[in-house]
Amino acid sequence: MSATLITNIKMLVNAREDYKLLRGNDLANLPVIENAYLIIEHKKIVAYGEMEDFVHHTQTITEVIDAEGQIVLPCWCDSHTHLVFAASRENEFVDKIKGKTYAEIAASGGGILNSAKRIATATEDELFASAWKRLQELIHLGTGAIEIKSGYGLSTESELKMLRVIKKLKLKSPIPVKATFLGAHTFPLKYKENHQGYIDVIINEMLPAIAKENLADYIDVFCEEGFFSKEETITICKAAMQYGLKPKIHANQLNVSGGVQAGVELNAISVDHLETMDDATIHVLAQSNTIGTMLPTAAYFLRMPLQPARKLIDAGCAVALASDFNPGSSPSGNMNIVVSMSCIQMKMLPEEAINAATINGAFAIELEKEVGSISKGKLANLIFTKPIPSLEYLPYAFGSNLIDKVMINGVFI
Repeated sequence: MSATLITNIKMLVNAREDYKLLRGNDLANLPVIENAYLIIEHKKIVAYGEMEDFVHHTQTITEVIDAEGQIVLPCWCDSHTHLVFAASRENEFVDKIKGKTYAEIAASGGGILNSAKRIATATEDELFASAWKRLQELIHLGTGAIEIKSGYGLSTESELKMLRVIKKLKLKSPIPVKATFLGAHTFPLKYKENHQGYIDVIINEMLPAIAKENLADYIDVFCEEGFFSKEETITICKAAMQYGLKPKIHANQLNVSGGVQAGVELNAISVDHLETMDDATIHVLAQSNTIGTMLPTAAYFLRMPLQPARKLIDAGCAVALASDFNPGSSPSGNMNIVVSMSCIQMKMLPEEAINAATINGAFAIELEKEVGSISKGKLANLIFTKPIPSLEYLPYAFGSNLIDKVMINGVFI
């Protein structure tokens, strides 16, 4: 069987025989092999180690790649995106510059409702074409696994449309894709004064239809003041769990909303955002198995305080990093910027940020057995850097494109 050998790797980053969800001091432990080799066979990593220990394996090496001067690390695992949308929202970007708040824009029919109007009139083919183009761009930026949410539909027809597009992306994409149903993103205008009416639509119409077509892996709810309460969040998630969907919660973005507590009570895979956290909430998260996913580019774009990463890590929370790529509050899926911003603005060590964006990100979408580290049996989804002086240079030189090539399934794209 043919195999690819990569030689003379300056640094092979996040090479792990055993991998686990990292928290506390372990998050700063990033294993690195200097002057390394790596062997790939059948899309997967089969061997690696120091060049001086390299012996020809039984595989027939048909391709040799010399990576001299390059750092090789696992691709980013982006565990929170809204990649499928019909149009950008730069007009709202200008409104924010002029002083309008996120809440004021939403109240005047902007925000999520604006995207919902556009989704309603777009076809599945149009949505797929634009989302596919975005996905290709993100892969070239080093993303090797991704989660994509619905949530701009807000009607049974439009939510199913979005989820069908995500399913098509799953089938065509060269990288693993996870799908999340976020029908509870906000209340449509006609249900603004009838919250229970819309919750009934989610539970009695949307969820059975989604289950019938097997369109989602996860359920998500925007648990926030003015959106869905903690109690409503739990009700929706429990209904979805009856269909096998696992919870992931939008929590504590704008207020201490109870979203983290809801997620922990539900044993959610992750609670995402976490811009507004008090000590009691951090303690609850630290004592749980739920991952706290931080989205620094969203806080940056909305000019909000960034997540208290140091407090979360020091308290023992398991944390991940993701892009929140969406047209309203984070119109970038560049995980290199996410990692850099986490170091510069949230005081994460480079090792912590890289772990949070790779192995912990993989755990946040239950893909830890496929991606997220250099481990035997995992997909060869790899970033090859340009020649750089050190690993720390990656987040340090935040404005430079330091990726030379991206390998997906053992093949350069």
